Amino acid sequence: MSSKMTTAEYRGYQQICGKNGHMMVVACDQRGAMRQILASTPEDRAKIDENKLGDVKSDIVAYLANSASCVLLDPVCAVPRVVDEGVLARDTALLIGLDASGWDTDAKGYRLSKLVPGVDARRVRELGGTGAKLMVYLRPDRPEANTHNIGIIRDCVANFAKEDVLLVVEILTYAFDGENEAEYKAKFGKLIEGCARIALDEGSKVLKLPFPGSAASCRAISDMAGSVPWAVLSAGVDHETFLGQVQIAMQNGASGVIAGRALWKDCISLDRAVEQDRLAHVATPRLKQIQAILDTFATSALMPA
Repeated sequence: MSSKMTTAEYRGYQQICGKNGHMMVVACDQRGAMRQILASTPEDRAKIDENKLGDVKSDIVAYLANSASCVLLDPVCAVPRVVDEGVLARDTALLIGLDASGWDTDAKGYRLSKLVPGVDARRVRELGGTGAKLMVYLRPDRPEANTHNIGIIRDCVANFAKEDVLLVVEILTYAFDGENEAEYKAKFGKLIEGCARIALDEGSKVLKLPFPGSAASCRAISDMAGSVPWAVLSAGVDHETFLGQVQIAMQNGASGVIAGRALWKDCISLDRAVEQDRLAHVATPRLKQIQAILDTFATSALMPA
């Protein structure tokens, strides 16, 4: 299966990149993780409905993401609202997340990824999306754990190729219940490399991956991916840590950043005035710091004439 983008896919890729030629996507498609940040107890989290999450996401768009080249949003709370209400800036591209919140677990403890019902490539286009993002969990060292989730990748890649819409494939890995934590951490880089290999083998044309832990693993992923660009995600680490990870990833062949919680996790609030102030004065300077790193790796491939 060819990993080369079509003209339409490449046009979408251009739009999710900044003038420096690299992806700078603000991710706020989270639902469960966002509720955990906004409220400390299960009871209070349950009171945060989709409309309230939509308010938070609208603020992230208006006060942070409109300064980026692209925003990643979900089709449950955020889209089409931010488009229909004119919150999303005309020059900020839109990726729409396909994955449902959370996961199911089979009898062996393997994670089974889930999709938002009814959201395919054609629906992404109807919602005004530049493209979409799919996230699934994989354990490349345990092939039997991946059958269901690889099937999701395969089906989505085929659907988006048929409709000629850009698809970014995100792969996360996870520890099994009872797995030794030190052993899991020791093989994390190799697991992410294996995740990238599976995604590439299934025809993915743009990847979103966790920082694999070292420059060597970043380079191995870049060499493996060849012309397929990959962005590093923040995975909720603190901002200063993430800046270092971005620097290492970019030095070793990454093509940009898709960052969420590292930018805004200590800025969102049920008090919208507080939230808007912190997004504008705390999160936005963080975004500019990431953009400055990306600028040092500017490529002419996507630079305007």
